[in-house]
Amino acid sequence: MNYSVFKLVRTGICSILFVFAASGWAQDGTIYPLETPQEPNAIPLGTGGVEDQPAQETWFRQWGDPMARNITTATLTPFLPDPDKATGTTIIVAPGGGFRWLSMGNEGWEVAEALAKKGIAAFVLKYRLHPTPPSLEEFKDYMSRPITPPAESSGDGEAARPERPRWNLDNQLEDAEAAYALIVERAEEWGVDTTNIGMIGFSAGAGLTMHSTLNSKTMDLAFIGPIYGGLNEVEVPENAPPMFNVLAADDFLFNGEFGLIESWYKAGIPVEFHLYQNGGHGFGLGNPDRTSNRWFDAFIYWLEVNKFLETQPAK
Repeated sequence: MNYSVFKLVRTGICSILFVFAASGWAQDGTIYPLETPQEPNAIPLGTGGVEDQPAQETWFRQWGDPMARNITTATLTPFLPDPDKATGTTIIVAPGGGFRWLSMGNEGWEVAEALAKKGIAAFVLKYRLHPTPPSLEEFKDYMSRPITPPAESSGDGEAARPERPRWNLDNQLEDAEAAYALIVERAEEWGVDTTNIGMIGFSAGAGLTMHSTLNSKTMDLAFIGPIYGGLNEVEVPENAPPMFNVLAADDFLFNGEFGLIESWYKAGIPVEFHLYQNGGHGFGLGNPDRTSNRWFDAFIYWLEVNKFLETQPAK
């Protein structure tokens, strides 16, 4: 691994705290139980389970969004475009949730549907997660606790930065690689141009997108789109793909650091970065009355200008 897991997943860690924070646009952040929905088109990836996971997959709703936790079976759900509109362009969509849950609606299904309307074959990756308590009440208590100990004095009058947990992403990378392999395997059936497969992710999903880009030996991504992820400096592989990156200036993740963007720029690889005035974190396709609300349009235009949407035969 050429980059620390801590830096790659800091997005997911921080989003754990954010989901319980007040939001100016959302009216009710209460967590409600949700019956597990039917996912008739979800394809199991066969990547195994999760070690030391005593609980079954369960769902809840917050801010009106369906979310899944304790996922032990990774799946891939296709959202295919109308054949008359299909371009052959394909995107793996990785929702976020701090690697403890997945925002399946806001950062998964809704995004995939929007991509399919643009002629893009989209595939929502429901990847395996780290365990959370079995009951919803225990989960609420667990999520409301600080994930790091209080900062202690460093001896020079300043508080020492507390250590954050460093998570192993072997399961998640394996799931992403299996998703990519399945898409390639069924490319003719799904109308996929195998030379034009990209990946976008939100929050922790952005971390997984970057982790896959920097560490996978089997995925050959044509482009990537980390959406409101971390911006730490990285060591860029020689074959790294063009990147489209989005963040809001009022996102708690933004601390004036542009290391990831600089890394891509210095490596001579195309990069487009949108730092929007507002939007906070977790805005999915966008929130009303926020400048970040138009990021999806900008992303589609970026794909068009870079010729990623030129109709190609499946290959």
